[in-house]
Amino acid sequence: MGKGGSLSDSVVKKIVLSYTYVAIWIFLSFTVIVYNKYILDKKMYNWPFPISLTMIHMTFCASLAFLLVRVFKVVEPVSMSRDLYLSSVVPIGALYSISLWLSNSAYIYLSVSFIQMLKALMPVAVYSIGVLFKKESFKSDTMVNMLSISFGVAVAAYGEARFDTWGVILQLGAVAFEATRLVMIQILLTSKGITLNPITSLYYVAPCCLVFLSVPWIFVEYPILKESSSFHFDFVIFGTNSLCAFALNLAVFLLVGKTSALTMNVAGVVKDWLLIAFSWSVIKDTVTPINLFGYGLAFLGVAYYNHSKLLALKAKEAQKKAAQADEEAGRLLEEREGDGMGKKNEQQN
Repeated sequence: MGKGGSLSDSVVKKIVLSYTYVAIWIFLSFTVIVYNKYILDKKMYNWPFPISLTMIHMTFCASLAFLLVRVFKVVEPVSMSRDLYLSSVVPIGALYSISLWLSNSAYIYLSVSFIQMLKALMPVAVYSIGVLFKKESFKSDTMVNMLSISFGVAVAAYGEARFDTWGVILQLGAVAFEATRLVMIQILLTSKGITLNPITSLYYVAPCCLVFLSVPWIFVEYPILKESSSFHFDFVIFGTNSLCAFALNLAVFLLVGKTSALTMNVAGVVKDWLLIAFSWSVIKDTVTPINLFGYGLAFLGVAYYNHSKLLALKAKEAQKKAAQADEEAGRLLEEREGDGMGKKNEQQN
């Protein structure tokens, strides 16, 4: 067995690790979503202050990231000038803060299951904004795919038993700002050769988010919290909630770094179905057959989109390998011709 056995053991180990990363990410993502719903929902913990909750998360994450980068030096900070920070990180931080604020606010008005159905619009938003900023080329077949996803979500919304217009507006706004943030990362950071892992990302972005969130917080939530004498900060609830949010950022890096972004997309679909089932069976949210039919249509559209991206990625990699092979063959040919000319000159001499 020798080498064959060791090879098969390494393959099995890799598969087991990949499934472990997927399971960790699904568990943490699931936990953060349900935990946020529990805190913000008026029928549960009854603390409907999404800006404050997001600021607690950002304060915790920024503090922990600072300790890991500056004190314990677990990761090295990225070389970044002041101009680059102001022109790139600040706009991304602003978009991220608004996206988190709106998405957390939606939990007050909508069920967990319906929010997951609305999140299926993320590929539509990313593609549309990518086309707008000329990061994606317009393709009629891709647009048809985007329309099919949108139609599925529209059907799911039509079948929603507890439809709340304001909640839908908040969630759609969160999707739009998050999609813009993802495109801006490509334009402002990736194009300049800068990559941020979750720790360095939180180190640079979290303080920026905190500043942006403090403005609406002062006018919207601070006056209400100031008048509410009954509230006492629960370190166990908010501490564990913030720790889960920080761990989720690390899990994203682990999953994408050790597997691929496509694996995360597929895992996200599994997580969404689990959340819908949990929302229906445990939280007792109403999930109608029309809901499921609409989300099923959107799910098929998202699956097809991911499949198309995978094929395009494979084609690009094959083209790159072919080009490298041609370049290598050309270099070998030049070396042989050079050797031949050298030998010919030696014979003449």
